[in-house]
Amino acid sequence: MKLASIFLLSATFVTFVACGAKPESTSSQSVDQKTMNNTTAVATLGAGCFWCVEAIFQELQGVSLVESGYSGGEIKNPSYKEVCTGRTGHAEVVQITYNPQEISFKELLEIFFQTHDPTTLNRQGADRGTQYRSAVFYHTEEQKQIAEETIEQLNSSGAFSNPIVTEVTEFETFYIAENYHQDYFNLNGEQPYCSMVIQPKMEKFKKAFSDKLK
Repeated sequence: MKLASIFLLSATFVTFVACGAKPESTSSQSVDQKTMNNTTAVATLGAGCFWCVEAIFQELQGVSLVESGYSGGEIKNPSYKEVCTGRTGHAEVVQITYNPQEISFKELLEIFFQTHDPTTLNRQGADRGTQYRSAVFYHTEEQKQIAEETIEQLNSSGAFSNPIVTEVTEFETFYIAENYHQDYFNLNGEQPYCSMVIQPKMEKFKKAFSDKLK
């Protein structure tokens, strides 16, 4: 497994830019778990600001749809403003629809763990709060097993200098985020957070996983 550390941006680089949003919003709506079959499966992952995570997984072969939203909380139909308080219990996540014949859940997790820091509790760079926690919301027992085994292997191998704190929790509900959060990096590449945080991360990701790109 490639060294995960190549993807971790230094704290000094990102202290003055953090995941933010426009004040206007539209109501979030609940999205039921998609039906999974031999050609379609769903993964729900949290790895900090969903703008970054969405941009990465959109580039992968076998991935047909990536939506930014919220999971793991206690209230229905949360808004971004509510989630940002850290009091709803939700994490910023992406819901990934993929073809397991083209890319496996294990491969998705390999990319997941190498493109964020799973050892920092409730924080990614300058983004701090429970909404930015590292999380795998598993849809099946197989996904749970793969996630737990992957974490155990990474901890045992010493891939990270600190223990992984990624939450592994059964999926319940995904609430899609407001429209302006969707496809954010592609539509707002000149924004400071995109150009200074996401773009360097994307360049490293594409170099390391060039064989998995569309």
